[in-house]
Amino acid sequence: MKKINTANGQDLREMFAAATTWLEKNAVDIDALNVFPVPDGDTGTNMLLTMRSVIDEAYRAPDRSASAVSQAMAKGALMGARGNSGVILSQIYRGLAEGLADKESFSGKDLATALLQSSILAYKGLSQPVEGTILTVIKDTAAAAQSQAGGAQNDLISVIEASVDAASESVANTPKLLAVLRDAGVVDAGGQGLYTILEGALHYLKGEMEQIQLRKPQIIVSDVHPTKLPEMIADEEVPYGYCTEFMLKGEKLNPDKIRAKLEKKGESLIVVGDESTVRIHIHTLEPGNVIRYVTSLGTMHRVNIRNMDEQHQDYVEMQKERMPEIDVAIVAVASGDGLAEVFKSLGAAAIVPGGQTMNPSTKDIFQAVETVPSDKFIILPNNKNIVATAQQVQSLTEKKIKVVPTETIPQGVATLLAFDYEADFETNARLMNQAKATVKSVEITRATRSTKIGGLDIKKKQAIGLLDGKLIAAGKDPTDVLNQVLAKLNLDEAEVITIYYGANTKPEEAKAASTQIQAQHPQLQIEVVHGGQPHYNYIVSVE
Repeated sequence: MKKINTANGQDLREMFAAATTWLEKNAVDIDALNVFPVPDGDTGTNMLLTMRSVIDEAYRAPDRSASAVSQAMAKGALMGARGNSGVILSQIYRGLAEGLADKESFSGKDLATALLQSSILAYKGLSQPVEGTILTVIKDTAAAAQSQAGGAQNDLISVIEASVDAASESVANTPKLLAVLRDAGVVDAGGQGLYTILEGALHYLKGEMEQIQLRKPQIIVSDVHPTKLPEMIADEEVPYGYCTEFMLKGEKLNPDKIRAKLEKKGESLIVVGDESTVRIHIHTLEPGNVIRYVTSLGTMHRVNIRNMDEQHQDYVEMQKERMPEIDVAIVAVASGDGLAEVFKSLGAAAIVPGGQTMNPSTKDIFQAVETVPSDKFIILPNNKNIVATAQQVQSLTEKKIKVVPTETIPQGVATLLAFDYEADFETNARLMNQAKATVKSVEITRATRSTKIGGLDIKKKQAIGLLDGKLIAAGKDPTDVLNQVLAKLNLDEAEVITIYYGANTKPEEAKAASTQIQAQHPQLQIEVVHGGQPHYNYIVSVE
């Protein structure tokens, strides 16, 4: 294998010039991955424009030393940074410059040290770093470079090769760290962009310029499959506001102080730079407040303010075209992260937050239907108070809607298990309707007021138990009430009990309840699942 022990500034410049050419070939493909945190420009395009500024400035370096060229590249990245990804990329180049300071040339060990500094500064620039993004990829890349540089094979190509391999693995792993990527079945766009840049640099060092000219970079494919479009979960409409980014120039600027001041004025805040020049990126509902503050510190340059609500609509339409058509899509109503995950894992294309005490509107369900790329829908309301609401959706859309009137979470799960991917729309609706009668639903919650009903004298906040919606038990302890309700059933004829425990129930309490039931009925298969539902200690399915 070819070995290069050291490289100078001219080599550094040409490495990343080649990387820019390589990135340009799949910038549009990277744009299509852009799902986090909201559509915020185009990641591939933003990174490409940032890289072009990097290279333009690199050619203006005063000499060919690694130090001078890396400093020029860092300046170009800061001045030309576009979007969230571009600003983070500028921090990576700043770290590279700090790591190569005062060096005429650099070795594999020098590059590994510089990449570590890049990782540190990339995290430092964000007020709320998120894993599963370009941050994770640069961190894993730097770790791999450090490891390789500490071994026998520590020449420049070996170190970059290890970095590229680590970046590839890290990008492929991003959907496992970030739910929005997992749901969409894609990798992080910024991480993919960084991997492509590093791969392009490696091609140059290995003398593979012909590959850069004749071939195209590959988008890393995750091993998860899309279950729904990003932002598909219907929720209260919250405006995204404005993506606001600009350069601030002044004297004695303090990036840390500016970051602290702006943290309460918006989200996705990035503040990077030095005493004379600071690059700022923020998502805010009121950009005027941000502008008033920063203009008291210096002058604004290269101002770019974009309406993200309009971007979001364009983005959703783009994703509709990109996502494969679903023959029959399931929309389920559920409250609690655990229950939402259960329905998604069973094939629901969209989850509408709601249930007891928080019934979604017809509009909420309709919006979920409109976002999913399908013409046929089966809606599972999973609550008797939501059935009529769900039935109104058909009047709002030309898509075909069937409402299976599930009144409880266990009924909803049972109907999803009955869904047959080989059957047609009408048949599945019939099968799922039949399936909801095969399960008994037990719900344990707290009384909201004192009352007398069904022979029970119930006190406010006392634990109460319902069987298929009928109040039949009360007591001090939720687990005791659960056992009271189960005693009303003939469990000798049952096969499976699934206990979904709520947000206010500890896992050990749910496990103890399971152990008690198992001791009395050893023939039962009992599963304990985190439902995360509010208000209800237990929702139990008996089959």
